[in-house]
Amino acid sequence: MKIAAAQLTCAPAEVSVNAARAAALAARAREQGAELVVFPELTLTGYELEPLAQDPGLWLADAEDPRLDGLRSTGTATAVNVALRTGGPLPAIATLVYDADGAHVTTYAKHHLFEHEQGAFAAGTGDGRFELGGIRFSLAVCYDNHFPELTGRAAADGCRVHLASSLYGTGGGIAERASIYPGIAKEHGMYVVLANHVGPAGPWTGCGGAAVWGPGGELLAEADDRTPGVVTAEVSAG
Repeated sequence: MKIAAAQLTCAPAEVSVNAARAAALAARAREQGAELVVFPELTLTGYELEPLAQDPGLWLADAEDPRLDGLRSTGTATAVNVALRTGGPLPAIATLVYDADGAHVTTYAKHHLFEHEQGAFAAGTGDGRFELGGIRFSLAVCYDNHFPELTGRAAADGCRVHLASSLYGTGGGIAERASIYPGIAKEHGMYVVLANHVGPAGPWTGCGGAAVWGPGGELLAEADDRTPGVVTAEVSAG
């Protein structure tokens, strides 16, 4: 299976604009033969915590929210991270997975909230798993990947590919991105797919470098540090 890792520059708190940008990247991934494309953290709003706290209209109601219809109709399976309503007063930072027909497959809510996210979002509790094309996948969001027990559970559960929707910025984020993800791949013998922001992202500047690493930690595909787009790589079931 060919998988695409996306990186984009989000329009701050503009859901319709970002949904259209994501759909365009999904269409590009499909043209390159990708069967699944993974998007960065908070794709539909950008990493804009103050607007998200002030305007619940920026939260998706559920997995069937029509604002994702364009992305779901591209003919490619997608893993897109959003602010998602919960049963309580706070949204979750959640990855919604859809198959190539646009049907909802699973939802994963970020477990480990980073600093200022605490108090602004509800933390998830269940692990994210799904199967596509005979391959078992695991899900995580940015800071989740700094906790080895999460990816360790994924490997123990038979997951072959780990998908990370993230935001790593210039500065210290460059080194974190370059060490954590190939480290996961090498330690657990999984493919690791990282989607990232590029350019302005709330208080940070995304460093790009969306990438795919093989089970030994070898780099299979990598985007640059300045251009929205997708990179693709083949993954195998075993």
